[in-house]
Amino acid sequence: MPTLAVVGTQWGDEGKGKITDYLAEDADMVVRFQGGTNAGHTIGIGDEVFKLHLLPSGILREGTISVIANGVVCDLEEMGEEIEQVVSSGRSVDGLRISDRAAVVLPYHKILDGAEERYRGKKGVGTTGRGIGPCYADKISRYGIRAGDLLEPEYLSERLEMLHVIKEKLIEILGGEVPDREQVMKDLLDFGERFGKYITDTSVLINDFISNGRKVLFEGAQGSMLDIDHGTYPFVTSSNCVSGGICSGAGVPPSAVGEIVGIVKAYTTRVGSGPFPTELLDDLGEHLLRKGGEFGTTTGRARRCGWLDLVVVNYAVRLSGISQLAVTKLDVLNGLETVKVTTAYEIDGKETKYFPASLNRLAKVEPVMTEMNGWDDWEESSVEIARRGMNALPREMRDYLAFIEKETGVKATILGIGPKREETIDLERDRWNC
Repeated sequence: MPTLAVVGTQWGDEGKGKITDYLAEDADMVVRFQGGTNAGHTIGIGDEVFKLHLLPSGILREGTISVIANGVVCDLEEMGEEIEQVVSSGRSVDGLRISDRAAVVLPYHKILDGAEERYRGKKGVGTTGRGIGPCYADKISRYGIRAGDLLEPEYLSERLEMLHVIKEKLIEILGGEVPDREQVMKDLLDFGERFGKYITDTSVLINDFISNGRKVLFEGAQGSMLDIDHGTYPFVTSSNCVSGGICSGAGVPPSAVGEIVGIVKAYTTRVGSGPFPTELLDDLGEHLLRKGGEFGTTTGRARRCGWLDLVVVNYAVRLSGISQLAVTKLDVLNGLETVKVTTAYEIDGKETKYFPASLNRLAKVEPVMTEMNGWDDWEESSVEIARRGMNALPREMRDYLAFIEKETGVKATILGIGPKREETIDLERDRWNC
C-alpha cells in the first residue's frame, strides 16, 4: 500500500520535519494528523531554513497536497504567518487543505494555558503556552469551535457566545484578561474569508487519494513519550502521537496505514519537566546541547540531553508497530571517545526492559548501559559523505547503528548526518512499495 507514516520515538525533536520533507519528495500528499503549534519542525534546504509549527512539512514540495487534518488544533494566526514565510520564499501554498472538523485555537485558550501553568507553580508540566491543551479540552467538552464553523457566521456567533461566557468566568478566576468577544468574532470571520478556500472534508480527500493508489505520507508531531495515553503522564502533550492516532486524527481506517517510519535521534533529548532516565547533567550533556543546537523550535528553551535510551525506543516500536527506523543527528556524536546506549532499567534491584508508567518508579531508575567506541569527525563535508553512502561512515558509527538494529529488531533505512536534505543516506529506495 502506497502510504507511509512518520512518528517520533522519543520526547519529540527527533528530526521528524527533516525526514518528512525528505520522504515528501515522492509523496502526492502529506497529512498532519495531531498536535498544533506546539510542534516545531526545522527544515534545511540548501542555505534556506524553514521553521514550521503547523503547516505540514510537505508544503515545501511543489505539487504536493498538504493536509491539516481533523486531529490537529489549528492556530489560524500562526498559520497565516507560516504561509507568508513559505510564499516569500517563492513557493506556493495552493496545495494546502484544512479539515472542516479541525478545532480552532482561540485567544481564550492561550490566556488559560499561561494562567493554568502559573497557577501550578513548581508543579507545572512545561506547556508551550500556545493554547493547545485548553483547545483540546474544549473539543472534548463539546463546546469548541471548528474550522468549518468559520464559513457559517450565524452558527459561529452562537457557538462563540456560549464559549465566551464559560471562558470569561474561568479567566477571571485565574487572574487573566478576558478577550473582547466582538473582536474575537471579527478575527474569526476574517480568518474564514482568508482561508475558507482551503477548508474542506479532508477525510474524503485522503481516502480518495489512497483508493486511487496515490502516495500519502502521514506526519506526526511531538514524540511517543509525549503521547497523552502512553507518555510520561502528566508531562505529556494533549493528543495521541503514536501511529494509532492516525486513524482518528486523519479519518482513515487502520488498513490504510502501511509502512511506519520511527524517527530516532542518535541520543536523547526532552524539553521542560518530567522524567529523563539517561539525562547527562555534566559537560558532556552541555556538549550535546551546543553541538546539536538543542534549542526548542517552538519555545527556544534549551533541551535536556542524554544518551540514547533503547528502552524508550523499543516502547515506541511496540506502540506504533514501527517497521523502519530513521536515525538522525548521528554527526553530533562525532569526535566522542566513547558513546553509551541504555538497553534496560534497574529499579529496586530488578532489571526490566519495559518502560514503567509510574513516575515514582521512574525516579528510581538506574540505566543499564552498553559502552561502545566512539568515532572521529570526518574531514569531508556531510553532503559529500552522504553522496558516498553507508560505507563512507566510520566503522564505529556503523557498529553503533548495527547495535540499534539488533536491540530493536528494526532496520535503520534512513540516516541523518546533518540538518539538510542533502545530508541524508537512504538505504531503502523502494519503501513506498513495501
